Amino acid sequence: MRKIGKLNWAFSGGRIPFDSTGEEPVFNSHDKISVLNTSEEEANIEIFIFYGNQAPVGTYEVKIKPQRLRKIRINDLIDPEAVALERNYGCYVRSNIPVVVQFSRIDTGQNANAIMGTMAFPADKK
Repeated sequence: MRKIGKLNWAFSGGRIPFDSTGEEPVFNSHDKISVLNTSEEEANIEIFIFYGNQAPVGTYEVKIKPQRLRKIRINDLIDPEAVALERNYGCYVRSNIPVVVQFSRIDTGQNANAIMGTMAFPADKK
């Protein structure tokens, strides 16, 4: 199967709500990225978190097996430090091979739950 995607991805609309309703962990408010690796090689992903008033935090390292999809909850990124709740952030994802990245959020802070998803921005040079 051929490799599809890009090496560099970014999104700027991150914010993990503090409040959640419903059963944990399924109904915890969270942001998530889905990474699709269509190649026959393992993808080595590096994630960097950007805030408005400090230097970027990272590197968070994640591996994606060949020809697999992996969903990564931003809430679960804790090393080198936990991603802050109730704080605006942006995210830069760098891969050693082309991958596809999608961003989603589930906000369960109220009884009427909301989910949102969008493609991250493919930032490779042409």
